Amino acid sequence: MKPFDLTGKVAIITGSSRGIGRSIAEHLAAAGAKVVVSSRKAPACEEVVQAIRNTGAEAVAIPANIGDKGQLEHLVGETRKLWGRIDVLVCNAASNPYYGPMAKMPDDAFDKILQNNVVSNHWLANLVLPEMAERKEGVVIIVSSIGGLKGTGVLGAYAISKAADMQLARNLAVEWGRHNIRINCIAPGLVKTDFARALWENPETLRHYQTLTPLGRIGEPGDIGGIAAFLASPAAAFITGQTIVADGGVTIAS
Repeated sequence: MKPFDLTGKVAIITGSSRGIGRSIAEHLAAAGAKVVVSSRKAPACEEVVQAIRNTGAEAVAIPANIGDKGQLEHLVGETRKLWGRIDVLVCNAASNPYYGPMAKMPDDAFDKILQNNVVSNHWLANLVLPEMAERKEGVVIIVSSIGGLKGTGVLGAYAISKAADMQLARNLAVEWGRHNIRINCIAPGLVKTDFARALWENPETLRHYQTLTPLGRIGEPGDIGGIAAFLASPAAAFITGQTIVADGGVTIAS
């Protein structure tokens, strides 16, 4: 057995046209998986697919808006038509349309955050878990955040949604574990992505995080992709319902 080999596995990764999601798609493909790159915009997905294919790996683009259940059903259905199965689901796509105190947050912003960051993951998981149960094998990975581990004065709803993702993983792990299905979370700290640009692009904020973090730097997307590849692989066969924190040590030091 090759503990980190994903040859023959089929993986869907949402929000994988850039940042952490792209890194996860690239790492899973490098480990041998056939990957479905998905985000809202087809051209962005196709760019990643071509880059992966240039390495000799297999990839396809199936765009989907995570807030639309019909589009998620299409994503899963088209993957099955193409490759016949889904072995790994990575729920990475998320939204955060509001930055500031919760007292001033519009209701529609709160609703969108919960819908896209929690409910969509619930939808997707339920779309793939039954077929995994039939094969007695499957992996679901939810990309959460260290925001779900502590309080915040400016990212309240986002943090709530990410804490909910951790609990969603625990609940699903209990419900589906008897079918040899593993469900885990990754909780990144600050990573240099477009999604978190407002934090790391400010020199003062960046220095603050670098000072707080024992490793002395913020994360790169590549720091997260390998963790997903590990969780998807046979090497993680006895890990389920867990949240792996990847934050350079900031949560243990601050």
